[in-house]
Amino acid sequence: MSLRLALLSFWHVHARDYARQASEHPGTEITAVWDEDGARGKRWADDLGARFHPDLGGLLASDDVDAVVVTCPTASHREVITAAAAAGKHVFTEKVLAPTPAECAEITAAADASAVALMLSLPRLYEGYTTAIRKVLADGVLGRLTLVRARLAHGGSVGAGWLPEHFYDPAAAAGGALIDLGCHPMYLTRLFLGRMPETVTASFGHVTEHAVEDNAVAVLRCADGALGVVEASFTAPASPFSLEVHGTEGSLVYGTPEPKLLLNTGGDWRELPLPPRTGTPFDLFVRHVADGTRDEENLALGLDLTRLMAAAIRSSREEGHHL
Repeated sequence: MSLRLALLSFWHVHARDYARQASEHPGTEITAVWDEDGARGKRWADDLGARFHPDLGGLLASDDVDAVVVTCPTASHREVITAAAAAGKHVFTEKVLAPTPAECAEITAAADASAVALMLSLPRLYEGYTTAIRKVLADGVLGRLTLVRARLAHGGSVGAGWLPEHFYDPAAAAGGALIDLGCHPMYLTRLFLGRMPETVTASFGHVTEHAVEDNAVAVLRCADGALGVVEASFTAPASPFSLEVHGTEGSLVYGTPEPKLLLNTGGDWRELPLPPRTGTPFDLFVRHVADGTRDEENLALGLDLTRLMAAAIRSSREEGHHL
């Protein structure tokens, strides 16, 4: 039997990607759509051959909805996801889970109470380079870890400016480049560091005239002196996704700019093979629902991600030292 899905909002730019994945997946079917923008939701429901529900409660009460894909405004996640979980619907959601740890606690409590699957879209967690880097770290090849750097950028705010205007609304988006695009380098940095840092310091830049940052850097400092550097930007169309992992006995680099993983332990750089990715987050979500399981690492990283983002945003509001 197919997993019957409802798509909750097309606010996020990745909503159409999940609609495509759900349409193409042999184990899922889209039965319903809700959107805070009724006209937008109706258009998508018609395109997908699904029913449009103007009322979220009415949709969640439907017997032909087993799970939901949440791509509504970030600031609405707590309200929408807790309602879905309370209705017994499994939840797949865009990152972040919510803007604050308190909201995340409400969401996870609702999911636990209803025993539903709850999974975030953290796609780079399942990529081959992530698997390979984790193995190198587990084997101790780099010695004592000293620095993790991760950068992700695009040019959505410059040139043609393809990012939708509502992505710059701080009330809906809960932030800019860091909380949106920077989520990926942030959870990877947290993963490779192997623990939460003791401090987070962030600086936000406004290259274009928008209410949220379009250029951001966060520095994570661990108690043993190891650092994490997270970079995100909406203003760099040619910037490659890049990772660096450095230790006292060697270094790893990836994607600078070719998608190759290179290791140096004191001699020449050598390329390491990349295993295949373990699946897309959506595929894995469908599998977890079928098996009655939950991706505990995914959820734990998602909760840490919100804690790190909230700390970075607080830090960015503090004035730096003027020179």
